[in-house]
Amino acid sequence: MSEAAQLFADGKAYERMMGRWSRLAGDLFLDWLDLPKGLRWLDVGCGNGAFTEAVVARVAPAAVAALDPSQGQLAHARQRPGAKLAQFRLGDAQALPFADGSFDVAAMALVIVFVPDPGKAVAEMARVTRGGGWVATYMWDIEGGGLPLRPIYVAMDSLGLTLSSRVATAASRQDSLRAMWEAAGLQSIGTQVIRITVGYADFDDFWDSISAPVGFTGNAINKLSPSEREQLRARLREQLPADRNGRISYEAFANAIKGRVAG
Repeated sequence: MSEAAQLFADGKAYERMMGRWSRLAGDLFLDWLDLPKGLRWLDVGCGNGAFTEAVVARVAPAAVAALDPSQGQLAHARQRPGAKLAQFRLGDAQALPFADGSFDVAAMALVIVFVPDPGKAVAEMARVTRGGGWVATYMWDIEGGGLPLRPIYVAMDSLGLTLSSRVATAASRQDSLRAMWEAAGLQSIGTQVIRITVGYADFDDFWDSISAPVGFTGNAINKLSPSEREQLRARLREQLPADRNGRISYEAFANAIKGRVAG
């Protein structure tokens, strides 16, 4: 299992940390795609099934296949009431277990930076999509500051605490996405910036969410000493934008891209 698959194995914890923001961005992404109903969809890197469920609810697909390298995430995804239509299976985005032209749409939601070879995954999505079908993704603009968890990175950096991750952050840039779509031979390429408001009722709501033991940030926080955790809490209280009622809100944004398979 890859490092990312291990770090994101707890579907329930991921839902607490990132699920709500993933759903907001996913809904806007599907609205932007604006594809017809009744298509065959592939959700690559489906995680805990949040985006899969959104596909079923919003675009009335004829069929949905969803694939992920984490058994833990898939177990959570299979329990989603709104995702019963989907066929979930274990698999690798870089070697999709499907025949050429099996789908009308291949989508990847908030995953591409975690794939060791993002370009290979894009080529695979193009391979399994029929001529005239669509290949699309969206990813938080990590290098541009769009990640919902960015306050954690900023606070830890200001304290000299290490938050390391071996992910292809450059793949989240719009120019990198366009280059991969062009290299895969995709046509009619379109891009969009998806913006959402991240909001928490108060600091405790924020802290309970981001310190869930999942992902690079959650695991890093849980490895800190008690004194380091308290320093981080204090720094975050100082840095986070809170109104007079204690509510915290800020913007997060993702880069989205789509392209059609030739033929």
